[in-house]
Amino acid sequence: MNNNKLKQSGLAIAVAAMMGASASAQAAVEVYSQDGTSFSVDGYFNAFYVNRDDSVNDVRNSDVKMGFLPNTIGFNFSKDMGELTLGGRSSFWTTINDSLQSPTDTSIDVRQLYATVDGSFGQVLIGKDFGLYARSNIFLDELLMGFGSPGAATGVSFGNIRTGYPYPNPSAQITYRSPDMSGLNVAVGIFEPANTTPGAESEQSAPRLEAELTYATELQGVSLTGWLNGRHQSSENATTEIDSQGIGYGVKASVAGLSLTASGFTSEGDVPVLITDAALASEEDADGYLIQGSYTFGANRFVLSYGETDSDQGDFETENTSVAVFHDVNSNFKLVAEYNMFEQDVKSSGAEAADTDTLAIGAIVMF
Repeated sequence: MNNNKLKQSGLAIAVAAMMGASASAQAAVEVYSQDGTSFSVDGYFNAFYVNRDDSVNDVRNSDVKMGFLPNTIGFNFSKDMGELTLGGRSSFWTTINDSLQSPTDTSIDVRQLYATVDGSFGQVLIGKDFGLYARSNIFLDELLMGFGSPGAATGVSFGNIRTGYPYPNPSAQITYRSPDMSGLNVAVGIFEPANTTPGAESEQSAPRLEAELTYATELQGVSLTGWLNGRHQSSENATTEIDSQGIGYGVKASVAGLSLTASGFTSEGDVPVLITDAALASEEDADGYLIQGSYTFGANRFVLSYGETDSDQGDFETENTSVAVFHDVNSNFKLVAEYNMFEQDVKSSGAEAADTDTLAIGAIVMF
């Protein structure tokens, strides 16, 4: 079994999903392959011209930025050891958005650094990788290789994070994945828990638990993919206990060039952006959904997307509408044009927090 062909590579899933291909079809440069040992390199590079009209602050800005997916370089290895196959991946994710703040430097983060052990029993992954909760929600987003909604103050775009799904944080984990069972796949893991109750006697006595169930089949010419994922953890100190939990779900149907996707989530005790070490005062609710349609005609894919999130915990309501066109120049070179309309209100007061329209035109090169 060749580890490079497995579906656990976050970037491979993401790009393969957008291309309508399996992870094994992902382009990569094989550097070495001999005597059951292989080593390969893959890359993803992109840049967008971005023009954004911010109605709340009455400003318009033009920028050159990366898209929702950062620029990435990944290294993969695998080695056959009789009944077991040992593998691993390290990937480095970099921004181009800091070119004026750090002219001769750049921010680099490692979102994947893990080893895998494969056998007839399935696979065990140890190290750092994307989480299981909301994993398919984001990796099957039709706009994953686009730009998306405004995000952090650094200018990083958020795609549909907090407008339809939360982010499956790359986290330290030990995760088991079952063998494929006629289209059914199960993954369950223990993760580093977040400290949501800092203070005297703060503790997390159990790991964070995450799991995902996916099923893919074909029914009368229609390709169907469904998924259900979840997360639970508990954190407490001398005076407070916070249980954080969420459920994500979705279904994707494709026939000929048409694809329809609907997904959603519901959670409590969890700000629906990402889980992190940060104090939470209470266990309030959040929910959201994302509905998308795409049509592929020749080298072109047209996408329409709408998502919402309603969060008591984060005290916001958002909605995001996007239209986009992806054009394949060839299998390794893609052009993108996207128009995004994002709105956010403060839920407790109804005050308008954001109202932005964004035009993003970009190019993607991958290998």
